[in-house]
Amino acid sequence: MIEDWNSFLLPYAQAVSELKVKLRAMRTQFLRSDEESPIEFVTGRVKPVDSIKEKMVRRQILEERIEQDMQDIAGVRVMCQFVEDIYQVVDLIRKRTDMTVIEERDYVENEKPSGYRSYHIVIEYPVQMLNGQKKVLAEIQVRTLEMNFWATIEHSLNYKFNGNFPAELRTRLQKASVKSYELDKEMSDIRKQILLAQREQRDE
Repeated sequence: MIEDWNSFLLPYAQAVSELKVKLRAMRTQFLRSDEESPIEFVTGRVKPVDSIKEKMVRRQILEERIEQDMQDIAGVRVMCQFVEDIYQVVDLIRKRTDMTVIEERDYVENEKPSGYRSYHIVIEYPVQMLNGQKKVLAEIQVRTLEMNFWATIEHSLNYKFNGNFPAELRTRLQKASVKSYELDKEMSDIRKQILLAQREQRDE
């Protein structure tokens, strides 16, 4: 029985704090090298206790299995400008030696039925506590600004309607997701054409 949630969540809070610093440092390194950074900005949070308890009931997660079966108590979100940036960030995370990738779920190319798109990476991250090292699971979500905007609206509607919002709204959301992704791909194509034109000018 978890009696002291603050103590239980402390290593997760430390993991979020450290991961934000490390991922933001990746952006800084790109910019200092005069390279375009695939990372626009990074946010993070520790799942609130009420949300943890609700998910335990919904997913039938036993309290003694919470550390193994709930992968998103520590959550970090990486925002990108372009779809191809997502996969560049994912590749950078795979190559790191200070965290271990446990699972990947590509909801960018394989979106959820709702229209949700994002790339989820579950990692095992070692946190140094006073009594030694503790490895915790954390979820890193990598998405474009468009995907994040859609997900934010969908989340707020889910909260407002307790997950049962009208079919018409659900259909409109799905259509909006398609249009949003089309815009993401169009912006990527425009970027590629600009970069190609710049290279051709340099070669002249």
